Amino acid sequence: MSALIQLPTELSQHSLDNLADNLAEKGYMVMPEMLPPHITESLLLEVSEYGRQHFQPAGIGREQQQQQNQFVRTDEIRWLTGQTDAQQEFLTVMEQLRLGLNRRLFMGLFDYECHFAHYGPGDFYKKHLDAFKGRTNRVLSTVLYLNPGWTTEDGGELLMYEKKQKAPFLKLTPLFGQMVIFLSERFPHEVLAANRDRYSIAGWFRVNASIGGAIDPAR
Repeated sequence: MSALIQLPTELSQHSLDNLADNLAEKGYMVMPEMLPPHITESLLLEVSEYGRQHFQPAGIGREQQQQQNQFVRTDEIRWLTGQTDAQQEFLTVMEQLRLGLNRRLFMGLFDYECHFAHYGPGDFYKKHLDAFKGRTNRVLSTVLYLNPGWTTEDGGELLMYEKKQKAPFLKLTPLFGQMVIFLSERFPHEVLAANRDRYSIAGWFRVNASIGGAIDPAR
């Protein structure tokens, strides 16, 4: 089962058509080069310069229900707010993707939220879903990898599953510049323990599940 396609540095109409087709047919896609190299390199430089004090332990759940659970996940996160040029360029591309998918798939994607994720040696995230049907407004998940020179010996692979299947259908090495995008409610997935520092940007396109135009739930 494969959905590996090449995405050019600009989101052309043809490329967006291919992305939408893969998402509609398979529910996921892997893109080896999502962004121009200078943006990815700037994002890597930014995240690698943050000290531990700039991250927060990742939690399970949202808002008042959020809690830390080191039996489930041990990574650290830092939300992207668009405060740097690299962040703004990345968010601009993701906005193009949001608009393009809405035109083709009528998904009603309302906004995009994302954070840097840092997995130190030994960190992991057990098998989970990004969204449970009817209980969240996250509908489309994305992960951009920021790990130059990564090899299979470094671990940290993403495993993706079909529901009710024990064996993963995809084992993805977190190569620099690669992005995976998938339906949040469909695919359980996990991150295996890494043997060195592992960086990524995890994000979610959301629908507006509230009344009166306000986003619910807020980040």
